[in-house]
Amino acid sequence: MSKPALTELLHAAVTSVGGTERPGQVAMAQAVAEAVEDGTHLLIQAGTGTGKSLGYLVPALAHGERVVVATATLALQRQLVERDLPRTVDALHPLLRRRPEFAMLKGRSNYLCLHRLHEGVPQEEEDGLFDPFEAAAPTSRLGKDLLRLRDWSDETETGDRDDMTPGVSDRAWSQVSVSARECLGATKCAYGAECFAEAARERAKLAEVIVTNHALLAIDAIEGAPVLPGHEVLIVDEAHELVSRVTGVATGELTPGGVNRAVRRCAKLVDEKAADQLQTASETFERLMELALPGRLEEVPEDLGYALMALRDAARACITALGNTRDKSVQDEDAVRKQAMASIENIHDVAERIVEGSEYDVIWYERHDRYGASLRVAPLSVSGLLRENLFEDRSVVLTSATLKLGGDFYGVGASLGLRPEGARDEADAVDQPGGVAAAGGSTDAASGAPGASGVSGTEGETEPGADGASGSDGSSGGPAATEETGPRWRGLDVGSPFDYRKQGILYVAKHLSPPGREGSRGDMMDELAELVEAAGGRTLGLFSSMRGAQAAAEELRGRLDVPILLQGEETLGELIRRFADDPETCLFGTLSLWQGVDVPGASCQLVVMDRIPFPRPDDPLMSARQKAVEEAGGNGFMAVAATHAALLMAQGSGRLVRAMGDRGVVAVLDPRLERARYGGFLRASMPDFWYTTDRNQVRRSLAAIDAAAKKA
Repeated sequence: MSKPALTELLHAAVTSVGGTERPGQVAMAQAVAEAVEDGTHLLIQAGTGTGKSLGYLVPALAHGERVVVATATLALQRQLVERDLPRTVDALHPLLRRRPEFAMLKGRSNYLCLHRLHEGVPQEEEDGLFDPFEAAAPTSRLGKDLLRLRDWSDETETGDRDDMTPGVSDRAWSQVSVSARECLGATKCAYGAECFAEAARERAKLAEVIVTNHALLAIDAIEGAPVLPGHEVLIVDEAHELVSRVTGVATGELTPGGVNRAVRRCAKLVDEKAADQLQTASETFERLMELALPGRLEEVPEDLGYALMALRDAARACITALGNTRDKSVQDEDAVRKQAMASIENIHDVAERIVEGSEYDVIWYERHDRYGASLRVAPLSVSGLLRENLFEDRSVVLTSATLKLGGDFYGVGASLGLRPEGARDEADAVDQPGGVAAAGGSTDAASGAPGASGVSGTEGETEPGADGASGSDGSSGGPAATEETGPRWRGLDVGSPFDYRKQGILYVAKHLSPPGREGSRGDMMDELAELVEAAGGRTLGLFSSMRGAQAAAEELRGRLDVPILLQGEETLGELIRRFADDPETCLFGTLSLWQGVDVPGASCQLVVMDRIPFPRPDDPLMSARQKAVEEAGGNGFMAVAATHAALLMAQGSGRLVRAMGDRGVVAVLDPRLERARYGGFLRASMPDFWYTTDRNQVRRSLAAIDAAAKKA
C-alpha cells in the first residue's frame, strides 16, 4: 500500500488542532522530510505563528524511525507532550495505520527518588544528623513542602517534579531527589523496581518520539555516557538556546562550600590519612578563595596551581579509599558512599581539568554577594564538540524563530560547528507576508561593519579547524560532507504569516545621548515616559540590566498613573499573568523577559529596549571568545558581541507581534542602532518592521493604537 502524501498528513494534523495551514508550515514540513530522507542537516527559521511544531512532527512521524525532540523550555515540552503529540498521533493514525508512542525523558534529578523519600538524606556530621521529614517543623515552608511531597508520592504516576502543582521549593526537592552520580542504581536499590526515573527511561526505549531538554541532549552528546536511546532523527527546537545550554553543561565549578561538603561526606568512609589530606587541601583552597578577585585568569597563579594539585591528589586518594573500605556503623552506607563519591569525583575532575590546562578552556573567578567566591572553567567554544558529537550518524533539524542573524545562517551555523563549505546553495525562501530572503546576505547587513554580512563565526574560529562563517553570501553550495567541509547542511527561512511592515514599527530614538557604562540617562527616562504615556501603558520594558529596570520602574512610578510591574517583585508567571490581564499595566525586567513572554493582544503594544544588549565588557567567557576570534584574524566584536546582541534583539522584538491582529511599536532607546556601522547588521536580525527615527510619528501611531484598543 502506498504511503500517504505529506500534504495529506499535514492537513489532517493541522485540522486536528483546529489550526490553519500556512505556506511556511508546508515548506517547513517538506524541507524536514527531505533532510530526514537524505540524512542531511537543516537549519530552519520559522517565525512566530508558523506552526513549526507540526511542521517537524508530521514528517518525522511519517518517516517511521525513532525521533528525539529537544527543547529549551518546560512550556514547549509540555505543549508537545500534552497537546501537539496526542492530537497529531490521533489524526495520523488512520492514514499511517499505526499509532506511534511518545514519551518525555529528563535528567534523573527531575524525578522523585523513593529511596531518598523513605530512607532520608545521607547524614553529614556538621549538618546536624537529622531526618528532614522529622526535623522540619510542619508549619514551616520546608515542612509543608515535605509533607506534600510524601502525600504526592502515593498519587503520582510519573514522579516528575513538573507534574506537581503547585510546586515545591528547590530546598525541599533536593531532599527527595538524586543526581545520576548519587543514584544507587536500580539493581542495588531497594526501590529499584518502583523507580520513577527508571520507568521514564523504559518508556523512552519503547517510544518512537522522545521529548527531552537541551541539557540532557548535551550530556548525551558530550559526556560520553549515552542517556538517550539510539535514534535516527534529532530535532532541536528553540535552537538559538542550544550553544548556551551546552556551554553550561560543559562548565565546571569549584567552591569552598562544595569542597567542605565533600570533606564531611568522606570523613567517616575513608582512612584517617586520606581524610586529613583532603581536609588540609580544602583549607588551603578556601584561604586562597577568600582573596580571589572576580575576573579571568589568563594563567593559573602558582599558589592556586599548587592548591588545585593538592586538592586533585587528595580527591584521588579518597576515591581509591571509598572503593576499598566499608563501615557498617554508617546507616544506609551505600547511599552515603554514593553521595560522597559524587562530590569527590566532581572536585577531582574540575581540579584536574584546570591543572592540566588547555588553550581551549577559559578559567575565571566569580564572586557572589550571598554565596561567596567560585572558580569556574568553561570551553572557549563548543562548536567542535557539537560538530563531532551532535551531527554524526543521524539527521539533525534545528529550528527557531531566530536563526538568521544579519541576513544569513552562517553565524549561528558556525557556533554549532557547521562550516559554510558544508552548506548547500539556498535560493528558495518562502514568499509570503513577513518572509525575508533566504540564506544570502542582506543589503542592510552588508552596509554595516566589515564582516557583518555572514558574521565571521560566532564561535567557530576559536579553535583549530573551526573555520567559522567568514562572510559567505550563500553561494558556497558544497558537495556532500568531507573532512574538510564538515557536515552537509542547508539553511531555510520559511518566513512568518505576519505582515510585519503593516503590523509593527521599529523606532530608533537617534536623538538621545548614547548610553554610558555608568550613571542615569535623563533624556532616555524622558523618552520612555512619553512613549509609555502615548501607548496608554501596554508596555513591555526590556532592560540590559536589573539595575536599569529597577531605576526605570522607580522613575516612571513617580511620573505616570499606570501600574508598573517589576521582575523580581513576584514570580515571573504571576507577573506575566497580571501584565496580560490588564492592558494598562507595564512590565519591566531583564533577560528572561527578552525571550519568555507570549502576550498577544492589546496588553503588549509597545516593546521598549533601553540599549543594545551587548555582553558586559568584563564577561570572562565572552571577552575570551572575542579575543580568540581576533587572534585568528576575524572580527571579534561582530562575531561575538554583535551576534550576542543580535540574537537578543531578534528575540526581544519578537515579543510584539504574536497574533494576526496585533499592532504596535518596538522602540530602541539607543541611537547606536541608527548611527553605528553595525546598526544595519542588528536591524537585519529583527523582524522586518516599518522603520523610522521620527519621534512625533511614533507618538501619533501609539496614540492611534491605544485609541483603537480602547474602542475595541
